[in-house]
Amino acid sequence: MRRHFRFSLWYFIFSVLLLGIEAYIAWCTHDAIVRPYGGDYLCVIFLYTLVQTFWDLPVRPLATWIFAFACFVEVTQYFHLADRLGFTKPSLIRTLMGYSFTWVDVGCYALGILTVLALEALVPPLRLKLK
Repeated sequence: MRRHFRFSLWYFIFSVLLLGIEAYIAWCTHDAIVRPYGGDYLCVIFLYTLVQTFWDLPVRPLATWIFAFACFVEVTQYFHLADRLGFTKPSLIRTLMGYSFTWVDVGCYALGILTVLALEALVPPLRLKLK
């Protein structure tokens, strides 16, 4: 089944909101819980809503692909790919690729995807009305 481009205002608003929260966490939060774990939790939710803004894709396959992508990025951290490619710590790419592998981050990604699945199961009527 071929999926076509579309624009969902609902997912766009949610994506912008999540991006704002992520930026706030990155620039203004310097604690031991929200900054290291909250950002990872919200990151996969943000990626999911961003993709759904432009394509109407099935929930579970997309959620699975987003989780796999996040885990792939985490594995690149295990092998220090950013260092090997020459990206230094203050660069944007280095920040996006991450600094170090932890299983806790994978757990945060899993919780984020479980949240997506739960919300998509609880809010389908609202999702359909706001497309």
